[in-house]
Amino acid sequence: MLSKALGAARRASAGTAGRLLARSSSTVVLPADSNQALGIAQYAKDFIGGKYGDSLDPHVWLRIQQFHTDSVMCGVSALALKTNAPTVLRDEALSYPDAKGATVFGSTARCAPEKAIVANSSAVREWDSNGTVFGYNPSIPGHTAGEFGHNDFYPVVIAASQVTGDVDGEKALRAMVCIDEIRGRLAEVFSLKSYKIDHVVHGAIASAAVYGALLGASAEQIESAIGMTVAHYVPFRAIRAGKQLSDSKGASAAISTEAAVLSMRRAMRGFVGPRDIFRNPEAIFRFFEPTTGAAASKENVDIALGNKVRWGPGPSPFNLVLSHSGSDFAVCGMHFKLGLYEHQSAGALEGLIAALVQNPELASGGPDAIEGINIVAYEPAFGIIGDPAKKDPKTRQSADHSMAFIVSRILVKALKSGKVPSTMDAAWMELMLSPYDYGHEALYDADTRALMSKITFSHGGPEFDARYPDGIPTQIDISVRGGKKISSGMVMYPSGHARNTTADLATILAHKNRMLGDIVFSDRAAVDAFVERLVGMKSASAAEVQKLYEFDWSAMRSHPCIDG
Repeated sequence: MLSKALGAARRASAGTAGRLLARSSSTVVLPADSNQALGIAQYAKDFIGGKYGDSLDPHVWLRIQQFHTDSVMCGVSALALKTNAPTVLRDEALSYPDAKGATVFGSTARCAPEKAIVANSSAVREWDSNGTVFGYNPSIPGHTAGEFGHNDFYPVVIAASQVTGDVDGEKALRAMVCIDEIRGRLAEVFSLKSYKIDHVVHGAIASAAVYGALLGASAEQIESAIGMTVAHYVPFRAIRAGKQLSDSKGASAAISTEAAVLSMRRAMRGFVGPRDIFRNPEAIFRFFEPTTGAAASKENVDIALGNKVRWGPGPSPFNLVLSHSGSDFAVCGMHFKLGLYEHQSAGALEGLIAALVQNPELASGGPDAIEGINIVAYEPAFGIIGDPAKKDPKTRQSADHSMAFIVSRILVKALKSGKVPSTMDAAWMELMLSPYDYGHEALYDADTRALMSKITFSHGGPEFDARYPDGIPTQIDISVRGGKKISSGMVMYPSGHARNTTADLATILAHKNRMLGDIVFSDRAAVDAFVERLVGMKSASAAEVQKLYEFDWSAMRSHPCIDG
């Protein structure tokens, strides 16, 4: 009886949501009782192939151009500073020559496309400074699961463009929107982190679909590749566990995408992977959120093999809504990082910078005037980057997931200057965290460590938790000598957040691009020329897209490895 009731309730819910959402002329609805893998495949082919015409709002084009440019500047600067994983994977890629393949950043040599992708995606992700989604869109029923995700996957599009040779800039950007749409909407309907699965699975699915669509694969071949990706290559969050994080954390998206693209290439050669993977009762979606025979529970997974209904036919756990026209695309709900920091610290940084702008004596008073700093945060920020165990980071990857370290580095900059600009935008640019704020010397900087010892954390409880992931609810309270307490109040939408309406985003991003570009190129003119090529990508010809990531590697600024 229970299984029948559960099944009926889920079917009714799916049917109702499907009928409501099907009214929209700007979306494709993939109901829970349909083959969503095949549906994603057809959506990618139709959207990239131009079925819906010139239907994207100008804001969508602007956002994808900004996010792509931001990601590339993160990637090339990570290589210039000789970070480990991007360097290892770039060298590895160049050892797999393929005249019909793709290129890595700063090279004209063609190599196996999945190897170029793993190298470039790893570089993009290394600083943890590119775009972030929180999987939350309350305007679509059922799209509030709240999974993380990052735009690490654009190199898939450039690699496919290089392999085919016939993809111009506008089509390439459209394909990037498609990757973000599939990845972002999956993040809204299924929370991988709830089951200790790494969030990159959603991006891998999107990568298989878009790479296949650009190369002319059939919908069935793309479905097969998605099935292989989910059945064979599911990374768990073991890569992120522990006090000190490894290369695997930063390269997780790249490695999963390498597997997805390899699966797509394999499917195009005739290999047949599992079909209809979202309704497969033993794949991750129905395994963790059963739709028949057992109640979905994040506390207990009923895997009793005797429950035949549990393992039988049934819908997926969600309806999936994908935009094809207008302005409501997942990329428009993505958040920028205005410098290098874990995005869940953005609320604390906004509060700190506001405190510095509004209280000039805070910067001029010196570190001894600060008696204590308490940061009030929500879960999961409180339990992840506010973890007291992360107040002693020994690697760059651990430091950028330590809220105490991140906040202290901003404050050290302000205190050493003794003053800050009088506006928020100028202060964000003046105090922007660069790769050097996480280098070997910065990790053990005495002033930073002294400030970290003054920082405590409090969980904001239900009031804060309920406001995430709509915003990043955080409060920072600073106690200074003489008994004064400076409080930010609750910060919800910090600068860079998709729902922030006060920051001059274009100006701040231009500053960030130049900050990172100055690490790579010998002069500002070269920086600006490279950035201009990325910014103007929509009008690029197919031949120009082929060379988009090229620059003179031998002329790159020389640096020691930032990690010592």
